[in-house]
Amino acid sequence: MRIKFIVFIVGILLSNSLHAQLVEEMEDESRLYAENKQVNQFFRRFNGEEDEKGERYYPKDRQYRSEKLRKKYIGMLFDASNPGISPELKVEFAKEVLNKDKPVILNFHGANWFSEVHTLFTMNGKDVPVTLFMELEKHHLGTRWVISRVYSEVFKSVFEKDTVKVGKFLHPLSHELDFMNLRKAFSNADSVNQYTLKKFIPDHLSVFLYEIRKGNMKFKTVEEVKFHFFQINGWYFELAEFNRSGYNTGWLISNLVKVKNESEKNLLRKYVYYETK
Repeated sequence: MRIKFIVFIVGILLSNSLHAQLVEEMEDESRLYAENKQVNQFFRRFNGEEDEKGERYYPKDRQYRSEKLRKKYIGMLFDASNPGISPELKVEFAKEVLNKDKPVILNFHGANWFSEVHTLFTMNGKDVPVTLFMELEKHHLGTRWVISRVYSEVFKSVFEKDTVKVGKFLHPLSHELDFMNLRKAFSNADSVNQYTLKKFIPDHLSVFLYEIRKGNMKFKTVEEVKFHFFQINGWYFELAEFNRSGYNTGWLISNLVKVKNESEKNLLRKYVYYETK
């Protein structure tokens, strides 16, 4: 029992020591020009691909992706005002990212990261919030940002089904009538969605493109941008921009979650895509 207690205490001390080491090596934030002004700079600092003044390192450079440089940067890449990201979680994340045998590097042109863009459109004279999910797609010899998904409450309300009352339906022998009872199904536009599959999930992107093409929706402005990262095995983090005084500003990790398996990862993706509401 005493031995287990000693092991437990040693574990805590080692964890605290690592955390203190990380903090100590990152305390001189003014020297490191802590503000991550661009998303690309976040990538370079996370990977250890630029010096303290923002000058790029390349594979031939000795400091390129060095563990020491990355350790200096990694703790500065978090939103320090967020109490939801515990020091213990940061330490665990840093230990995996800085693993000597298999260090983790973010890939700008890789998959499993995307942007969530909150925008405003006008529709029928009213402001309509629309969330665009953007992904990088290979295009000729380079890449380009494309809209992969769309979510808006204005579209969601159109497809909502009444799950309490018995839905309208076509009789199972409708085929014997050459489905002529479809006339009744389409007579009321408000209930036509009752005739779809139970597992039907509305494609907001298609509706969005249709409304744009018809001229019913007009772009107004972008209100907020953030990024979601699933590139690191066993982890998810969110990147957001913070405009405030001090050193802990710019593009920072605003949320960090340890993901146990693919099931949890898929559930988290659905949550991000507003598919669990």
